[in-house]
Amino acid sequence: MFRIMESDVGISEYVGHDVPKIEGIIKQRFTDFLVFEVDLDGNVIHVKKLGKPESSKKKDKDGTIADGVPANVVEPVETPSGPAAEPAAEESNSSTNEAKNAPIESLQPQEETGPWPERFTTTLKKFLSDEAVESVKALYLEGPEPPFVSDSGWGGRQSKVSDNNGEGASTTPPEPEPESSKPERGKRGRDRGGRGTRGGRGGRPGRPGEREDPRKVLSNPIASKETRTGLHQAIRELFAGKLESETDTSSPATDDGSRIAIRWSKRGGGGRGGRGGGRAERGRGARGERGDYPPYIHFTLQKTNRDTQDALSHLSRSLRCNVKDLSVAGTKDKRGVTTQRVALRRGNKTVEDVWRLANGLSGRRTAEEALTKRGERGIRIADFNYRRAGLELGMLKGNAFVITLRNVQVDSSDTIERALSIVKEKGFINYYGMQRFGTASVPTHSIGLAILKSDWQKAIALILCVRPGEHPEVVAARKAWLEDGDLDTALELMPRRVVAERCILESYKKQGGDTRNAMGSLSTIPRNLRLMYVHAYQSYVWNAIVSERIRMFGADKPAIGDLVFETNEDAEETEVVVQGAEDVALVEDKTVPEDKSDNDDTQPGKQNRRRKPWEPQRVKALTEADLDKYTIFDVAMPLPGKDVSYPEGKLGERYKEFLRADGLDPDNWIRKQKEYSLGGSYRKIMHLPSELSWSVLRYTDPDVALAQADEDKLLGFDPPKIDDSGKFMALQIQLQLGTAAYATMALREITKTETSSHYQTALTIKSDDQKFKGKEVDEDD
Repeated sequence: MFRIMESDVGISEYVGHDVPKIEGIIKQRFTDFLVFEVDLDGNVIHVKKLGKPESSKKKDKDGTIADGVPANVVEPVETPSGPAAEPAAEESNSSTNEAKNAPIESLQPQEETGPWPERFTTTLKKFLSDEAVESVKALYLEGPEPPFVSDSGWGGRQSKVSDNNGEGASTTPPEPEPESSKPERGKRGRDRGGRGTRGGRGGRPGRPGEREDPRKVLSNPIASKETRTGLHQAIRELFAGKLESETDTSSPATDDGSRIAIRWSKRGGGGRGGRGGGRAERGRGARGERGDYPPYIHFTLQKTNRDTQDALSHLSRSLRCNVKDLSVAGTKDKRGVTTQRVALRRGNKTVEDVWRLANGLSGRRTAEEALTKRGERGIRIADFNYRRAGLELGMLKGNAFVITLRNVQVDSSDTIERALSIVKEKGFINYYGMQRFGTASVPTHSIGLAILKSDWQKAIALILCVRPGEHPEVVAARKAWLEDGDLDTALELMPRRVVAERCILESYKKQGGDTRNAMGSLSTIPRNLRLMYVHAYQSYVWNAIVSERIRMFGADKPAIGDLVFETNEDAEETEVVVQGAEDVALVEDKTVPEDKSDNDDTQPGKQNRRRKPWEPQRVKALTEADLDKYTIFDVAMPLPGKDVSYPEGKLGERYKEFLRADGLDPDNWIRKQKEYSLGGSYRKIMHLPSELSWSVLRYTDPDVALAQADEDKLLGFDPPKIDDSGKFMALQIQLQLGTAAYATMALREITKTETSSHYQTALTIKSDDQKFKGKEVDEDD
């Protein structure tokens, strides 16, 4: 069975090549790999408070919250302390200082302000059940435009809230309208439909091309005509025409009476959906609700064993918003516990609404459960603040890590000291880590090479081929197509989380089973995913050439022909976070300038800010006279593309030979399909941690935590248990890296151990400490 190893993706060299090996298991438990985002101000992001926030009611004339305090948390919770760097005050945030162990009752909603005043709930409860009132509230906060649901494995899934009597809200989002329904050129004003025709971003209701809105809330049968009239009147008065009510005609009246259906009005009261701010909502009534607070809510997200996009998709469903309304500064690894800030374009939602929805307080959980149990599906959000702007990829300084290596085998403590001191003083080779190339037997860079060679059929064959170790459902789906040619069965079996494969199969289905239009089928894969394949090939080439450079000239000083940036500005702009792997911001190829303005699939929640036109970074090749002016940490290596320079001398020639061997022209990176035209960028070949410390621990039971996530710390769960007389050694490393560095590559330099996931899994299975699972060993044993 073929498995990808480090040598298959160009990773081969070490800085401290003469230091003995330190064997250890990476990521045996999720808490063995803790990641904390470092914001642009250098603050390490931690989860600080789990309690319900409360919007401040004091605002200045310009609309900012008084004293810069957007959200007061009712129950302050002690800031986590532990092995990770202590977080600085990440946001100005004054809290009501109640007792540390405040009773749960104090967390119940007080008088609500904002888009859903308490009087709405009080009035509607006279006519509707509690669940129906919550459904009306959810419908209203969503806005007049039914939300799109991100694919990400969940596209087309229905979300329905109802009780046994059929009362509740139906919120099944329709499919987005096809691109062919674009407005005709030359039409202006009302006939054109405004922004409402652009991909569901909102707009005026009742215009041509408007999506059908199936959402409605049904009451229980109401026998009294007087009560029904009272409900109709309450809906009119409370929502000023934005919501309408009518007798439900989808089911016949019974002896118990008729049902009342409540939905968004099609006659005008809506504006731009949950985002607010449309013309109809700019009237006096709606402006007070929407304009009270800044348009964004920032909060801290802690996720466990979920990749960032998956976590954002889950949040979009919980918060009943479009996934593009959520934005982050960088993506984090799946396997581990990671903490970062997220921005929500809030529409009509308040911080209280976001906290309630994210914690499932609309029926699944109680407030007490939200504060005494872990977040659902490995996700916890906390520490809310209103902000005037969202987040963009790249708006971070780096990441802080607490990494625990278990069952460490080493010849002496001096070896540990030497290995870590080398990384602390000399850094490590800034390789792209294994997760950049996927975990399957088909590396992503081989698909990228096929795309760059315009070999569309081969690219599809590599994406669809059977891969050992996959989930049985996925294997069965692949075989249904590849062996039996049964497209319907393959689509039925293929999970929605397997995005690329489903896109291709669905494309075949639309073409009646015809597979000849391979390029068209590939184009149905989300752009971000397609570009990931191409960027993976660039990363593979970069790794291989950097290894060649280290073999030729070493890793301690610059050499003649090396490339360095001409200015600090060039160096700072060289890498842009577009899609992270585990701990890292990956490089976006700065290839086609026109793509930079149309990058919603890689930059959700992106703000339209004026930017200076992008220009290629300026580099120069070092001469002998330059060598004393630069260090090894100044040396950069290009990712292949039309806008970069190659190193001079033998290394530059080797670079070009490498590309030619793969069937590519090193001087031609323009493709007919513009998105596959590569401009290239630069990446420093060495990385020096800004902070690094370590400690040696002892343990016996491999299931016992040796580090603690913030949420567990606040809940009092799984405190670390260090056993000074334990049978096994663990090495706990705390380090802080910049945005473009992989922590696993720092670990590789320290341990001299293969970092591929299958190799680490094999180490875990064979590890001696697995025999002691669930066992606490007495000191006398």
